[in-house]
Amino acid sequence: MKALLFPGQGSQKTGMGLAMAESFSWASEMMHKADEILGRNISDICFNGPDEELKKTINTQPAIFVVSAVLTEWLKKNGLAFSAVAGHSLGEYNALYAASVASFEDLLRLVSLRAQAMEKACPAGSGAMSAIMMLPRDVLEQICLEASKIGVCQIANYNCPGQLVISGDANAVKKAGELALSKGARKVVALDVSGPFHSPLMSEAKENLAAALESINFKDASVPVYTNVDGLPTTNSSSLKAKLLNQITGSVLYEDTVNNMLANGITNFIEIGPGKVLTGLNKKISVNANTTYASDPESLEMLLKSQSL
Repeated sequence: MKALLFPGQGSQKTGMGLAMAESFSWASEMMHKADEILGRNISDICFNGPDEELKKTINTQPAIFVVSAVLTEWLKKNGLAFSAVAGHSLGEYNALYAASVASFEDLLRLVSLRAQAMEKACPAGSGAMSAIMMLPRDVLEQICLEASKIGVCQIANYNCPGQLVISGDANAVKKAGELALSKGARKVVALDVSGPFHSPLMSEAKENLAAALESINFKDASVPVYTNVDGLPTTNSSSLKAKLLNQITGSVLYEDTVNNMLANGITNFIEIGPGKVLTGLNKKISVNANTTYASDPESLEMLLKSQSL
């Protein structure tokens, strides 16, 4: 069995989606439909940048969603079968699109609102995120509890063995980083992000998204969606809404997601979107996670040929 995986913020690169738009008229129409929905030229930012503009959260999130959705549409048009889907943070919206839970238009509006709400939720400089390298998760969880005495601090991303990300109040994240180094972490890297994502400091963004979610129609998923907040397969539309909302302030359990998929008989993974961040993480999670990726017409064609061999 195979699963589609969708990357999140950080996978963006200038030029993404351009080859698809130039190769397929329907892809170009889809990109320009996104411009109409958003009321701005997101396709031009995807194609031409500049990088600094593309890196802004309010642009990055809808840009990655649109490009990954276009790639997914190609797979559907060409009959690629898959048994499950998952996404890393923002990528969960693409997973929902792949599983036919909601329309492209509705999900894009949600992603745009999510990006704006996350950017506004916490005053600049008051929150922070750091990557912690080569420290066991149980050790870091205890460190976050200790650091929480001076402010919000939790593990935001369980990416893979040896790569965890913490998020929260800047002073608490700094304290946790110092404690992590004292406990044997190989490296602590402060991340260049616009806010403390996947922490309780995003509660305002969660409230804003909740209001918008109420008005959007979700259907039961056509294949199981392994969700960020618990790493478990979900098809029920109401559950998917609730989990999507809780993702804003909750941890991304990506490592658990992949391990649960493997335990359920999924051994082939395809990363759909710009870049191959998840492909790299999968190699560190399990030697049994056979992962390929597709980000443009050429790699999509190669993917389709390999699936038919």
